[in-house]
Amino acid sequence: MFIKRDYYLNKLIEAKNDGLIKIVTGIRRCGKSFLLNKIFYNYLLDNNVSEDHIIKVALDDSDNEELLVTKNLSKYIKEKMIDNEIYYVILDEIQLVNNFESLLNGLLRIDNIDIYVTGSNSKFLSSDIITEFRGRGEEIRVYPLSFKEYMTISDKNKFEAYIEYISYGGLPLVHSMKSDERKINYLTEQRKNVYLNDVVERNHIRNDSELMQLVQIISSSIGSLSNPKKLSNAFMSTAGIKIDPKTISLYLKYLEEAFIIEKVERYDVKGKKYLSTPYKFYFTDIGIRNSFINFRQVEETHTMENIIYIELKRRGYNVDVGLIALNEKKDNATVYKQVEVDFIASKGNNKIYIQSAYSIPNETKVKQEERPLLKINDSFKKIIIVKDYVMKTRTENGIIIMNVFDFLLDENSLDY
Repeated sequence: MFIKRDYYLNKLIEAKNDGLIKIVTGIRRCGKSFLLNKIFYNYLLDNNVSEDHIIKVALDDSDNEELLVTKNLSKYIKEKMIDNEIYYVILDEIQLVNNFESLLNGLLRIDNIDIYVTGSNSKFLSSDIITEFRGRGEEIRVYPLSFKEYMTISDKNKFEAYIEYISYGGLPLVHSMKSDERKINYLTEQRKNVYLNDVVERNHIRNDSELMQLVQIISSSIGSLSNPKKLSNAFMSTAGIKIDPKTISLYLKYLEEAFIIEKVERYDVKGKKYLSTPYKFYFTDIGIRNSFINFRQVEETHTMENIIYIELKRRGYNVDVGLIALNEKKDNATVYKQVEVDFIASKGNNKIYIQSAYSIPNETKVKQEERPLLKINDSFKKIIIVKDYVMKTRTENGIIIMNVFDFLLDENSLDY
């Protein structure tokens, strides 16, 4: 099954020959290796790069075991470079090479080389990249299949496909499986033996049952405000287990580094400052989220919110939760209130305020969703995304309403 991933291919093309290491990261099984070894490789061949100027090494292949020694791999690459033309080096699972940092730094000193690497989350995380390759590498973050990418391989209409997508997420291999049972079994297996094991092994966690319970608690309340203290209280109330908030904070950090969850901070729109706590969590892949709760709680409201968040991140936006403080008159008294904007999506100098609303059946609901947006005194775009299949339109207050299908299937939907 060949799935086009043009968004990421274009990122690789844009970064080609820029003198930096291209470091492809993302949750395991999201298609990083396929992106480099198939899609980008074919692109190079189609654009007149000869096959002998593309050096590909799958370091998790037993045939390449001797290349896991830094000196051997360096020698192997250099011996293949026989002229002054550009060589494209693609190293898959680079973290398996002992002292791979020195290998990459050494290769960077060669003028006619362009380097691309992937690594598994258990030993090759964003924090490692920042520490080891500051100023010499660039991270290309890969997410699971977007709904638009998924539709290119689905034989269902968009309404049926959406239901499947919010149930099983976007891991590419899931959608090669025909039955629901196989999809559920695959996601459950990945959750048990890949994702949590990565976190446990990397961080030497002794009590993995606590970690599992934590993810289950977060899974049951995606998009809800939380912090380590609240989660500690949740442990006590649901399981009678006392866990220090500091321990929970560490677990959350580990889950973020493994790309399983993403933390979203709150931003005070009027005060123009970030609030340290509480914050929200969303899952990188909704299918993995559903596997943590055994597919029992696939409620569409918060699931849609999660999918909108990940799509905004995939499109390169920085995303925060907006908070607006209000002083309103009630019964001759001033009442202090806080209202929330689901997402503030920023890219450069551009900013978009977005509300996620599962349904807006009447004018009262429209006004309810509009209310926080109308309290923002700037000229940036304001959008309400709904599940209802409505035509893209503007309210009398200038706020755009669009349905989730138009948003997900049109890369330029926010430019309206």
